[in-house]
Amino acid sequence: MFKSVRAEIDGMMARDPAARSRLEVVLCYPGFQALMMYRAARWLWHKNFRLAGRFVSHIARVLTGIEIHPGARIGDNFFIDHGMGVVIGETSWIGDNVTLYHGVTLGGISPSEDSDSQRETKRHPTLMDNVIVGSGAQVLGPVTVGEGARVGANAVVAKDVPARATMVGIPAKQVPLREPAPSGDAGEQRFAAYGTPTGDIPDPIARALEGLSQEVHHLRARLAELEDGAPDGARDDLGGLHDEPAATPGRRASDDTTTGQC
Repeated sequence: MFKSVRAEIDGMMARDPAARSRLEVVLCYPGFQALMMYRAARWLWHKNFRLAGRFVSHIARVLTGIEIHPGARIGDNFFIDHGMGVVIGETSWIGDNVTLYHGVTLGGISPSEDSDSQRETKRHPTLMDNVIVGSGAQVLGPVTVGEGARVGANAVVAKDVPARATMVGIPAKQVPLREPAPSGDAGEQRFAAYGTPTGDIPDPIARALEGLSQEVHHLRARLAELEDGAPDGARDDLGGLHDEPAATPGRRASDDTTTGQC
């Protein structure tokens, strides 16, 4: 037991340079205190002392500002940095070496009516190993955040996240990164504080607009080539494409001529 507690403390110190001693982590880190109280509440919950487990988790919430339901499953080396406002729902599953920052919600999206039919069902997210979720991020519903994924600050995730992906925005979208690879193992990821990379993050919407602009430029160039190579009469017809207004929708060419008797 004491080895496990020491491992939890060492894991927190490895990810927070502000922690200068194990005693400081024990006395001053609400994430550690909430985690230890969660372990006790989880034991009670597992032994079917459900009310006692909920009461211990409630005390932890009052003391630390971190709400962890005793029904949640949390792996080893879990770190909640700063911690205030973190909410972890009953059916959340969290793997090893996961980092959460303040204001994170692992919540459900089930409607409030007919609660009895939703008991003992998976309503909350699953976070695989080595996931980082930035401050204020919301991960909602029974989605899976793949191993090594990063969820940026204030992102809203409502769909599954691929392994080693970086998600930003509302709703969260995956962005390619152009950060230099860390030294050492080529497969190792750089630790991203708050789940938000500091390199060049391209805007997915700006990239889409840039692609449309390039396509329009290509079509205009192609049209100019056709005009230059066409005979004079056909060139006039192509040139008219720039000047003639679009036909009224639903109006036929025969409507513009006088047809006489029906």
